[in-house]
Amino acid sequence: MTRITADQLVEILRTVARRIDEAREHLAELDGAIGDADHGRTMSEGFAAVVRDAQDAAHAGAGAADLLPIAARSFLDAVGATAGPLYASGFQEAGRRLAGRAELSDGDLLTLVAGLGEGIARRGKAVPGDKTMMDAFGPALRAITAAEASGADVGAALGMAARAAAEGRDATRTMVASKGRAARLGTRSLGHVDPGAASAAIVVDALREGFEAIRAARGGRG
Repeated sequence: MTRITADQLVEILRTVARRIDEAREHLAELDGAIGDADHGRTMSEGFAAVVRDAQDAAHAGAGAADLLPIAARSFLDAVGATAGPLYASGFQEAGRRLAGRAELSDGDLLTLVAGLGEGIARRGKAVPGDKTMMDAFGPALRAITAAEASGADVGAALGMAARAAAEGRDATRTMVASKGRAARLGTRSLGHVDPGAASAAIVVDALREGFEAIRAARGGRG
């Protein structure tokens, strides 16, 4: 079983930050169609802050699970937009579920994803179909539950979650927004992919990528 140290969790978060930053302009374009075009910038700044502060904490001796509430505070401090409180709530919930663990197991990464999504859902009070980031996180969480029930390993479960999140993201193109800033557009939001769902799909797939990098470095074990 793969063990994920605090330093390795920082590297997973760094993968998320890199992937979000690479998509920064694309996310801005999506947001420009139904919002104020700042989603790429705010998400990039938020995850950059998460990596910076998590790295400092890990170097100071913090355990892996201790980095999650730190990530929550960092994201909230860096992002004043809607995504700030949502991702902060997600990281807080993930940290609550994994509290006290100096290292994480591979299965704990699934708990992290589930806590992130469910914390966001509770804070935002959105459900799949509202044309929000929950249209990516909701399917991802259902995929994880199904994968665990089938006995799939964590790599397969994360792959299923990433594919489900991408499908959920794409489905937002046919939805009318009922939550958030885009809701004011009504039917004019039809035909556009939700930027929050797009960034959420990146987050889920980047967590998968980060885990696979750790597993590959250890010869595929875990």
